[in-house]
Amino acid sequence: MPNSSSLIVGHIAYANCEPFFHYLRESGFDGTIRDGVPAELNRLLASGELDLSPSSSYEYLRNWREYQLLPGMSISSIGPVLSVLLISPRPIESLHDEEIFLTGESASSIHLLQVMLREYYGFNEVLCRVPDQALEALVLQGRPALLIGDRALKVAADVPAEHIYDLGELWYRHTGLPFVFALWIIRREAVKNQRPQVATFQVQLERSLETAFSDLITVASDLDAYRWYGVEKLVNYWQSMSYELGEQQLKGLWLYAELLVKYGFLPEQPQVEFIKSL
Repeated sequence: MPNSSSLIVGHIAYANCEPFFHYLRESGFDGTIRDGVPAELNRLLASGELDLSPSSSYEYLRNWREYQLLPGMSISSIGPVLSVLLISPRPIESLHDEEIFLTGESASSIHLLQVMLREYYGFNEVLCRVPDQALEALVLQGRPALLIGDRALKVAADVPAEHIYDLGELWYRHTGLPFVFALWIIRREAVKNQRPQVATFQVQLERSLETAFSDLITVASDLDAYRWYGVEKLVNYWQSMSYELGEQQLKGLWLYAELLVKYGFLPEQPQVEFIKSL
């Protein structure tokens, strides 16, 4: 089997990505891994500085002609996701005239919030921006803010708030479908020029994920950086998510794309294209 040492792979530096990567080296991957938040990895992937990455579903839908997808894998929610949270001093229905502060780390989540507010809560316009100051400080000041990833987990645990809305839960409540936050996106050039290496990586990635889910307690116990969250809560967090990309996830992805087109965030309905059998 060809080695995968030539590949440059993005890694979302959040706890939700750990099951994919915890055993990736042990599974044989010897290429380069570059850490970053979703928005940064989207930029690196679009510029060709990464060959493939778990990246925002919005990035795939926006630039689908440049990419293909690894089949069967995603970072999705089927109900609560726990780490994509709108934290507000008032009910969501009463935020029509209130500015909502957004994380600059996200693409999928910030667009998800905007299409849901329009489609399901009757907003004609969503007042929102990425602030200069920390979102955590704004939450303490009683301002509505969208946080994602580990920062959302910390704020939910530490900061009292009147209303905390889980965007995965809201999406599922209104649609009955999973929401796909991230996909395994690969640049078409990598498929063309490094096809054997990509095939090797796909096997290694599947093996790493399978090994992690065979003993999530060990994975959680290995992560000193998440002592603040606790082993049991970390395991529950991973188990609450879906790392698959099946028929229902694809239906949710397609609906998200339709809403992005409807509200002007995309110019056309994208296509979903997987790499052909490797």
